[in-house]
Amino acid sequence: MNARQPDRAVGRGATVSPPNRFESVRIESTEAQSDPTSEDIGATGHRVTTQLLADRATTIIRANTSPDIPFRHSINPYRGCEHGCAYCYARPTHETLGMNAGIDFEAKILVKHDAPRMLRRELARASWLGQPIAMSGVTDCYQPCERELRLTRQLLEVMHEARQPVSIVTKNALLLRDLDLLASMARNRLVRVMLSITSLDAELTRQLEPRTSAPAARLRAVRALRAAGVPVGVLVAPVIPGLTDHAMASILEAAADAGARTAGYQLLRLPGAVATIFLDWLTVNRPAARRRVEQRIRATRNGRLDDARCGCRMRGTAAYADGLESAFRVFAKKFGLDRSLPPLDESQFRRPRVPAGQMYLF
Repeated sequence: MNARQPDRAVGRGATVSPPNRFESVRIESTEAQSDPTSEDIGATGHRVTTQLLADRATTIIRANTSPDIPFRHSINPYRGCEHGCAYCYARPTHETLGMNAGIDFEAKILVKHDAPRMLRRELARASWLGQPIAMSGVTDCYQPCERELRLTRQLLEVMHEARQPVSIVTKNALLLRDLDLLASMARNRLVRVMLSITSLDAELTRQLEPRTSAPAARLRAVRALRAAGVPVGVLVAPVIPGLTDHAMASILEAAADAGARTAGYQLLRLPGAVATIFLDWLTVNRPAARRRVEQRIRATRNGRLDDARCGCRMRGTAAYADGLESAFRVFAKKFGLDRSLPPLDESQFRRPRVPAGQMYLF
């Protein structure tokens, strides 16, 4: 049974909080939990205040060996994401923390306050050779709490000092706050950025990705990055069959007009509890479209809602998925977005100063 919120949490993406798959005991509230200090309020909804919880992680650079992920090393200063995208594939990661993939994922954010110090220490190790690092490999490094916490900026300052190459993916125009660092790193071929855009429909975006930047703001960010000399592209992600797939061409055209140099796309993924959350979101926000959208999702996954196999999970299978990929390639070429961003330069890396101030001879 799904733990539906008695009154929808205003300003949040999840409309249900599925039980944690790792727990045998389930507690379901029958009363809305509210907090009068929250900004989220509506006539028929209740408030859910974001909680920032300390993450006691002891390392910050993580490695993966998945063959269909385009980076080896990544950094995520936050676990959970206040953006609240109803479809977010990372939601089930909160279940490993004893929380749920619904409201908990977007309202209980674990913060790695020590991330800048850990990064400095790890870049200073003799074994680290300046390999590129991806930021936002799981959750968005420019989610709303970054405005006050500034951990992403501090991480970029360490990378700037060490001439450490980095790639960034975000849905938030907040990254323009750090344009000074990004532009400086770009001059040394040390950074590239991808803005993720799901739809150009502001109302749909507000419902589907409630705390992200509006589509127009993301396009302005693309324009500002291009003007500052920062290599920038756009990800049409995720493509939601039956809901946003028709907008692929218009997104690519708008991205090209804003100055994007390349584009990519990813098909919607619904692993674990995400399927329950997203389908319930459809019931609440797009009831007339739910059947069509679910049928088309299944048409890209051989009748299933998700396919975790490497090589299939990002692109899907069967004719409908093949058609989406073909359409993307046609429109990307038409609008000049079928190029690659310049490679990052690993040769300039230099180990940062350690906390004691000791410099390196070699």
